[in-house]
Amino acid sequence: MIFHSVFLKLKHPKDSEKETLFLNAARDLQDIPGVQNFKVLKQTSPKNQFEYGLSMEFDNQSDYDAYSIHPDHERFIKEFWIPDVADFLEIDYQEL
Repeated sequence: MIFHSVFLKLKHPKDSEKETLFLNAARDLQDIPGVQNFKVLKQTSPKNQFEYGLSMEFDNQSDYDAYSIHPDHERFIKEFWIPDVADFLEIDYQEL
């Protein structure tokens, strides 16, 4: 099992239309084949700068690799991620 998590800070103000558009577009990533247990997360503490998280799981590396090059993922990166994300931390890991 591959666990893929991304924690991010948006360039847009909280509760703005652009923030809503980004989060809705991010939710569409769950429809890409191989994605499991997809979650959009909201930071609840001031311990770091990241406001949101995206979390998902994949059965294996092949499913994760297919997700990474899927046209819907690439479109999300181009149309939303690059213009909207100010900073992020990406973590990919496996259970021991």
